[in-house]
Amino acid sequence: MARPLFAQINLAALSANLARVRELASGTQVLAVVKADAYGHGLLRVLPALEQADGLALLELDAAVMLRERHYMRRILLLEGFFEERELSEIAQRRLAVVVHHPDQVRMLERAALTRPLEVFVKVNTGMNRLGFAVDEVAGVCDRLARSSGVAALRLMTHLARAEDDDGVKAPLEAFETACKGLPYPRSIANSAGVVRYAEIGGDIVRPGIMLYGATPFPFESAEALHLQPVMTLRSQLIGIQELKVNDSVGYGGSYTTPRAHRIGVVACGYADGYPRLAPNGTPVLVDGTKVRMAGRVSMDMVTVDLTDVPDAHIGSSVVLWGEGLPVDDVAAAASTVGYELLCAVAPRVPFVTTRVGALDLEL
Repeated sequence: MARPLFAQINLAALSANLARVRELASGTQVLAVVKADAYGHGLLRVLPALEQADGLALLELDAAVMLRERHYMRRILLLEGFFEERELSEIAQRRLAVVVHHPDQVRMLERAALTRPLEVFVKVNTGMNRLGFAVDEVAGVCDRLARSSGVAALRLMTHLARAEDDDGVKAPLEAFETACKGLPYPRSIANSAGVVRYAEIGGDIVRPGIMLYGATPFPFESAEALHLQPVMTLRSQLIGIQELKVNDSVGYGGSYTTPRAHRIGVVACGYADGYPRLAPNGTPVLVDGTKVRMAGRVSMDMVTVDLTDVPDAHIGSSVVLWGEGLPVDDVAAAASTVGYELLCAVAPRVPFVTTRVGALDLEL
């Protein structure tokens, strides 16, 4: 008997979220961000739902090579560029675009003898202070790259540190405008939060990530309010039920003590499956479509929930840990993390089921 835990991937929802990006940022080129194995959803698994994207953006060179070997022909952008000069021949051969964010990368491009020049995105540091050139360095970098035989085309890009905040874009956009003044190259600015605020942020190429997968980039605005649909639903079942008396405790450390006699349900899912161990009592879970609350510490293979509001629940009752009917962002907020982490953290032992036009195909 298979353990009743799986992650269901809804490709129709992903396609709808991509259409929402098109609606919000009409007329732009869309690079779908698929780093970290498509935010834990499976890069090859979700690829059919991204046919309407103009290209993909990721970090991993091996994943980009795999896409080319599977005859993906549109733009693929390496978001951290390259790390060693010897990578450039493969990048050129595979017709990959690269982000350049450091003087060493500029020097490597200038030295390299490539069979095919590259499309290069010059990254501007506008306050994130992770990667990117300072505002006053950008013009000089672009001049050097434009004269390099290893460069076919230039683009300008930045990553906004606080695009989700009301006051988080004015200063970075002003810095970006200063850096790009007089430079005739297309611009890429908006991430998911920036796509939602596209009328204010602008740019020629957008790079949506988390919104494609149906989670919100904003702390105080839900995915549903943004007209986004959950792509991953983590599903399980009740595998045990305990009848508890007043003052009985549940699980390791007895972190939950019953205030009254009631039933506790045991769900086949734990931190070894990627569920957050720090999820506290009260974290929401759906049992037979009804929201209940976690009761007891998350263990390696199981979680326990209060069944008071589901009197008819039984062994085999359906459980949703996050996804359809229960936003991953709500679970993440309860566990003091973000939906990004939960989606990326689903463990390899969890099987995936992909929904395609109403048919379920099991992909182990």
